[in-house]
Amino acid sequence: MSETPDKRNEAANPQWGARFAAGPSVVMQEINASVGFDRELWRQDVRGSLAHAAMLAKVGIITAQDEQAIRNGLAAIAREIENGRFPFDTALEDIHMNIEARLTERVGEAGRRLHTGRSRNDQVATDFRLWVRDAIDGIGAQIDDVMRALADRAVAHAADPMPGFTHLQTAQPVTFGHHLLAYVEMLDRDRSRLADCRRRLNECPLGSAALAGTSFPIDRAATAQALGFDRPTANSLDAVSDRDFALEFLGVAAISAMHLSRFAEEIVVWCSAPWRFIRLSDAFTTGSSIMPQKRNPDAAELVRAKTGRITGALVGLLTVMKGLPLAYAKDMQEDKEPVFDATGAWALSLAAIAGMVRDMMPDTARMRELAGTGFATATDLADWLVRVLQLPFRDAHHVTGRLVAKAEAKGCDLAGLTLQDMQAEEPRITADVFSVLTVEASVASRTSFGGTAPSNVARQAARWRAALA
Repeated sequence: MSETPDKRNEAANPQWGARFAAGPSVVMQEINASVGFDRELWRQDVRGSLAHAAMLAKVGIITAQDEQAIRNGLAAIAREIENGRFPFDTALEDIHMNIEARLTERVGEAGRRLHTGRSRNDQVATDFRLWVRDAIDGIGAQIDDVMRALADRAVAHAADPMPGFTHLQTAQPVTFGHHLLAYVEMLDRDRSRLADCRRRLNECPLGSAALAGTSFPIDRAATAQALGFDRPTANSLDAVSDRDFALEFLGVAAISAMHLSRFAEEIVVWCSAPWRFIRLSDAFTTGSSIMPQKRNPDAAELVRAKTGRITGALVGLLTVMKGLPLAYAKDMQEDKEPVFDATGAWALSLAAIAGMVRDMMPDTARMRELAGTGFATATDLADWLVRVLQLPFRDAHHVTGRLVAKAEAKGCDLAGLTLQDMQAEEPRITADVFSVLTVEASVASRTSFGGTAPSNVARQAARWRAALA
């Protein structure tokens, strides 16, 4: 006797019910299935289902006995997944259907009651928000760790001069500690953006159902509270159909990855032979298959490269979402892989940067040597002319420019000029001018708030260490 349409369909996917007379083609199954990647959401799916079941029992939609059976079944399923024994089935499409089908196998009718008052649309929106929220907490802790590593090194090098650059040309001396603290400030803003993102996403879609809400007397505030959300989402259409929380998260990730990439680029430059500002150990470098002398800063280069993956994830998801009418569309199944991939790349980049900051061995003598090159104290000379001789700054700038040209012609730095050389350009210059032309005097003079003076750097580094303790 042939199967009825109901039975044929249930063999393909029992969760669909009786609408379809036949199962999908192989190609349809392949393009439609997401369990290969959305199984990453299993912890959040179990948490959401536990909260939903507790609420259903509380309002009398299911019995206490059904809730307990569901609770026990979900606990057993969690153990199966953790131990690698869960029978994932692509015919069931996604993690949500896989868990629900397995639950029904284990606990029978109670498992079939769990989906009352919810849809996969609000279920996945809830699970995904929970996942992103968990990722924010983990990434935030990693950002803190990188900031601590940088602040620790800044304390140690608060007074060690290095060249400061604009246009990658020597500009003015700064201290190595000051340079490192610049990245602490950037990462702190990344951390702040993450906190803003977490605050905005922390509303619970569960109970919005497919798009219109539900006729069952559910308690959405209870499920929101049980899952640690601030409140339920206020509009069911919005709740199931937007992914701006994921986009905002990827936006923060892209900005932060850009910051990490800039620092990684500096590590690459600092390690190179013409600079030799720092050395990385074998732990964060690789060799060459043909050149035995090579020590390549591959960890830094890969951090730099992963920025492309993270930025690409943001652009990709923006493109997925840009033309979707309300409410849910299957296009939105493409939301998770870029977020999962970007999060992994971001987390690995943060771990690599933290490791390299702690591993790097600065050559402070080399930094000091180059800090005074390229006429780095020219601005100090101009400032002296303004402060001591009361020249307008533009006049002082021109005098200093002529003295730089004279020093360049003589093959010396500004401090190598004689007093007579200087007085030929400005007769009122005295020998006191040489007191401001050393690297140490230059950095010590930058005492304005946020400046590179070692006393400033030491205070800022100590403040950050205390804040991050």
